[in-house]
Amino acid sequence: MRLAVLVVIVAAIVAFVVPPVPQSLAYHHMADERAWLGIPNALNVLSNLPFAIVGLLGLSAIAASPFRDPWERWPYAALFAGVALTAAGSSYYHLAPDNARLVWDRLPMTIGFMGLLTAVVAERVSLRLARLLFVPLLVLGAFSVGYWAWSESQGAGDLRLYGLVQFGSLLAVILLLVRYRTPYPGGEYLVAGLAAYAAAKVLELADAWIFALGHVVSGHTLKHLAAAAGVASMVMMLRARQQELVPTSRFREVV
Repeated sequence: MRLAVLVVIVAAIVAFVVPPVPQSLAYHHMADERAWLGIPNALNVLSNLPFAIVGLLGLSAIAASPFRDPWERWPYAALFAGVALTAAGSSYYHLAPDNARLVWDRLPMTIGFMGLLTAVVAERVSLRLARLLFVPLLVLGAFSVGYWAWSESQGAGDLRLYGLVQFGSLLAVILLLVRYRTPYPGGEYLVAGLAAYAAAKVLELADAWIFALGHVVSGHTLKHLAAAAGVASMVMMLRARQQELVPTSRFREVV
């Protein structure tokens, strides 16, 4: 845990040593802007539907999955609720992309990131620590988006805190996966989910290049599908727990 904290602190220092990073307006211009059935940017809008599906499936899986403590359901509830809300926020953004709408895309995403980080802390490190971190992390995630939006309104956009929340939380999750074992089965699904999210970021960067291959689908549309597949892996992780109950002797509490 100390290593994860140290790495996040170093990442925070590095993030705030570099100058403020405004949101590039070019970000709002996706490669595939084709309309369909009166829906602008249709594939980028409709490809958000899987987020709603896997988010709701995840919320359903929480109720049937075994946990050493009932409270452990709350971080997963934040994760899957954030994903389900991302379907609405991202669809709203892609209908007419701009900074104002991008807030509603990013806000539920931070809920999901912080929910995942807290869930990993609860399962692998300390339930007590996770309880202490849960609400502050959610507030930090929401604040990072609010601060970015405010900074843009002041003409000095600053994405550094939001970037730290997104990538810092995922980096911390990866370090915790390496350092601590989980008492639950199905941990490989979480690894697969993180790999799918990494693939989603690559697809996002290759948006125009992929679309140029045949003008069938863009990298951004595929990004949505890959990210939703990553969340689906976490749903499968929870369902794996329903198949194999782990003896409570394997549960541990580390402070």
